[in-house]
Amino acid sequence: MLDAKKVRVGPAEALALARKKVDRVIAARGKKVVELNMKKDAPDDATLLAVLLGPSGNLRAPAAVVGKTLVVGFNPETYRQVLRV
Repeated sequence: MLDAKKVRVGPAEALALARKKVDRVIAARGKKVVELNMKKDAPDDATLLAVLLGPSGNLRAPAAVVGKTLVVGFNPETYRQVLRV
């Protein structure tokens, strides 16, 4: 688990995490959930940063790497699906 509240992850580190360590990014803001396939249809940097970063310019919290999936933001249903709870 990556604690984005305690460890500040800037734009460059967030892009590296999404591009090199995971196959899928799931970003939730309220009820809106965006899923990006990083291997098949990798988005450009601007699109990726728009879903990864918060108003502070750092990786949004909560953020978790589960297997090859990066989950950013909080949506209960998304966490249930990813964690298979």
